[in-house]
Amino acid sequence: MSKTTKILDRYLYSDYQDNWDIHLFEERISKYLNPERAVLDLGAGAGITGFNIRGQASLVCGVDLDERVLQNPYLDEAKIASAESIPYAHNYFDIVICMHVLEHLRNPEIVFKEVYRVLKPDGLFLIKTPNKFHYAPFLGRATPTWFHKFYNKIRHRDEDDTFPTYYKANSEKQINRLANSAGFSIKSFEIIEGRPEYLRITWPAYLLGSLHERIVNSTNILRHFRAVMLVTMRKK
Repeated sequence: MSKTTKILDRYLYSDYQDNWDIHLFEERISKYLNPERAVLDLGAGAGITGFNIRGQASLVCGVDLDERVLQNPYLDEAKIASAESIPYAHNYFDIVICMHVLEHLRNPEIVFKEVYRVLKPDGLFLIKTPNKFHYAPFLGRATPTWFHKFYNKIRHRDEDDTFPTYYKANSEKQINRLANSAGFSIKSFEIIEGRPEYLRITWPAYLLGSLHERIVNSTNILRHFRAVMLVTMRKK
């Protein structure tokens, strides 16, 4: 991170911390955790984000196609599997969480129905995913995966954690449709814009991103152009 970026962080977003969006998601999840609940982290990955709810529930399981999930230190149990075929019984979990996964799904309809299947009655499905109408996913859809890897390398992110994106479940309309089709009811739906993480590589880009943030947060009419969607739904 450059000196200029640190200065802009301090003056423009002094109340923000790294991974601020993940911390927001943790706050939403923590409201529903207790020592008697079993949780599935769908697409848990290697645990590189530091996302950790282990110890706040009776069981925290993780499923991912990436074999590195077996080394995820924040899971009580890990399995290599597809989100389209979750290797757990019907009505097994109280909560399923899904972070940075929906944008990578080829068949989100199947995944939503699988999540519904493994949740207990009144179980919760909590999602954090990018809004496809934000400028970052918009540009992501227009560029190939090799460019995503290159750009993430500039941002000091591991190329091994860059995967193909499809954005088939990344708008308010798409998620509402998928939820209703699978049998979920929406409990809360937030679309949030904060510090412009993708544009903190140069100061002109940072200032442009900050301007965008202020514009889309100025009125609810522009919420569909904000960056992050946090959704909580319940199994009917």
